[in-house]
Amino acid sequence: MRRYGKHTDEDDIRSRPNRKGNRPRTHIRPKHEDAASGLVLTVDRGRLTCLVDDRTVLAMKARELGRKAAVVGDRVAIVGDLSGRKDTLARIVRIEERASVLRRTADDDDPYERVVVANADQLAVVTALADPEPRPRLIDRCLVAAYDGGLEPLLVLTKSDLAPPDKLLELYGDLDIPYVVTSRAELESGEAADRVREHLDGRITAFVGHSGVGKTTLVNALVPQERRRTTGHVNAVTGRGRHTTTSALALPLAGAEGWVIDTPGVRSFGLAHVDPSRVIHAFPDLESGTEGCPRACSHDEPDCALDAWVAEGHADPARLYSLRRLLATRERTEGD
Repeated sequence: MRRYGKHTDEDDIRSRPNRKGNRPRTHIRPKHEDAASGLVLTVDRGRLTCLVDDRTVLAMKARELGRKAAVVGDRVAIVGDLSGRKDTLARIVRIEERASVLRRTADDDDPYERVVVANADQLAVVTALADPEPRPRLIDRCLVAAYDGGLEPLLVLTKSDLAPPDKLLELYGDLDIPYVVTSRAELESGEAADRVREHLDGRITAFVGHSGVGKTTLVNALVPQERRRTTGHVNAVTGRGRHTTTSALALPLAGAEGWVIDTPGVRSFGLAHVDPSRVIHAFPDLESGTEGCPRACSHDEPDCALDAWVAEGHADPARLYSLRRLLATRERTEGD
């Protein structure tokens, strides 16, 4: 049945009154120009602890950010209650542009990449020389992720009292990566932390490594005011440690300017997100030799111009070998 006649106008149409008296929704969002700047220190189940000026503030992500997630190291804009008092909650309304990103996937076939840390200057790859045995393929993968994300790598070799570092250092010598070798006695005395600290001053450094290598023990020595629970043993059957750090955490470096970001121990480091063409940027002595490469060259194929470039004496062949070893790491398992 027709409710209204043939010739109706707007006055004939009933309208439901807005009982709440609020304004209709709009797609125009506030710019939050008065938002405070903050640094994300840690993330826990949707709640982000941020440093605003000299106090920590608990915040959550604003709805308008959609699926864009903030991670440890992000610079963010925050509004709301910034007092830092108990039971207060602010809102993150903007995530600033990132200078660098450390990313990984669960494995090489996983298309979903996970951002581990943002805005770090340096990636400290911590590995034990024994107990557990070093895993060069995992180190290679961490180096590739660092080069791809715009971070400079640093090798930290622990437990030198159990095994000499020479063999492992020889494997990475042609990459010109800075390194620090420490023993358990040096770690206990504080000497190891002092030597590592020299490489961290004035920088934001993310620490990665598989469980049991002494990564969190070293972080505790670098940041004694914020001790984290460590693992005290390695599984005798698998040769691997037990995860004790469950979330990334940014901590101010003691005795120097800078930040340390402790990350959970990793057992795999997928590189499905890595574009091989970006890894070459970490080899400036080889990069100019790629001008004659075919389009979309992987730099590890028969037509690659780098072979002739190196043969003509423009670069050290060992450097080309190192580049190709890193590029080929996606085709190899991390336990090799």
